[in-house]
Amino acid sequence: MERLSKKLLSWASICDDATREQALRTSTMPFIYPHVALMSDCHLGKGATVGSVIPTLGAIIPAAVGVDIGCGMIAVRTQFTADDAKRRGDLRTLREAIERSIPLSAGRYNTSMYSAQTAGRIEALEQRDGADSADKIAPNWRLQLGSLGSGNHFIEVSLDERDRVWLFLHSGSRGVGNRLAQRHIKIAQALARKSSIQLPDRDLAYLVEGTEEFWAYIRDLRWAQHFALLNREEMMHRVIDCVQGWTGQSVEASETVNTHHNYTSRETHFGKKVWLSRKGAIDASAGVPGLIPGSMGTRSYVVTGKGNRLALNSSPHGAGRLYSRSAARKTFSRRQLDSAMQGIEWRRTDAFLDEIPGAYKDVDVVMRDAADLVEIRYTLRQIVNVKGD
Repeated sequence: MERLSKKLLSWASICDDATREQALRTSTMPFIYPHVALMSDCHLGKGATVGSVIPTLGAIIPAAVGVDIGCGMIAVRTQFTADDAKRRGDLRTLREAIERSIPLSAGRYNTSMYSAQTAGRIEALEQRDGADSADKIAPNWRLQLGSLGSGNHFIEVSLDERDRVWLFLHSGSRGVGNRLAQRHIKIAQALARKSSIQLPDRDLAYLVEGTEEFWAYIRDLRWAQHFALLNREEMMHRVIDCVQGWTGQSVEASETVNTHHNYTSRETHFGKKVWLSRKGAIDASAGVPGLIPGSMGTRSYVVTGKGNRLALNSSPHGAGRLYSRSAARKTFSRRQLDSAMQGIEWRRTDAFLDEIPGAYKDVDVVMRDAADLVEIRYTLRQIVNVKGD
């Protein structure tokens, strides 16, 4: 751990100047308490750094959560083994079944109700406070439930050190969460202009606790976080159905972990109740299970939190980008991507070039930096990768 300022602690051995400066700007906001914790996967984000933990008193910065509210991971350990997968063979059939079952890529959603469980999840969301906001800003949100998105969102079939099969996926609150987040970021910016508040970055505009705007954001934030949680459950349900169809056997889930990494919660740190925003970070309280994926083609980790007080009981959420998407496309070749994905069943396309492992930090370095934050329980290696364009 390195103290970069009185209000900024860092666990990142790889951190460029622009990312460090952005985190420093956030740490100067007057309501930060006790300090911002910068994770080892940190990189530039909108307003606030991705891979940062931002505790606030009496205010919340909507951009400190980000525009994919509730984004996170879910993983299920099954009873199957590598030998079972080999006996069944033809991983392409499984990949294509998953791709048919779950809408992939930005703007692609469902066209019909998948199952009774889907209807039940939608009903649960309709009954939560905040559903009216979702209806107004994204009337088709019901069709978004059970869709993956694009970018670094993925679905994977993996093996752990004992060759047990895991199902693993990464997604968030989709278009509805993005629209809700953008709406509240703009409201915070308008309030800052109206009150002539000087900000180090316009995206650090905040909402003051006790105001109507603050509680409206909390309401919509909590709704979107729950949507994201159920979205992952819905997709995992479909992945399990695909695996069952592929193996001809029912999936027995012996362990399930479902966790956010873009969210705000009410927590107590250093003697005070704060609004803790984790933007690209997971809850690593003592004994809490978590998931830290690498980039496509690399390892992922199932972890348990160590409850590091200085890190605000948090840890990194993934590898963290080194190259922007445009820079990655200029730097890396399709041949390099094919080499990185050797031995993994994936949809071979140039569309994923900006997701090549070389565009991300070395996940082994990220995990070494986080050694005092989490304990590694399982290390996973991919055998099937599904992504949206």
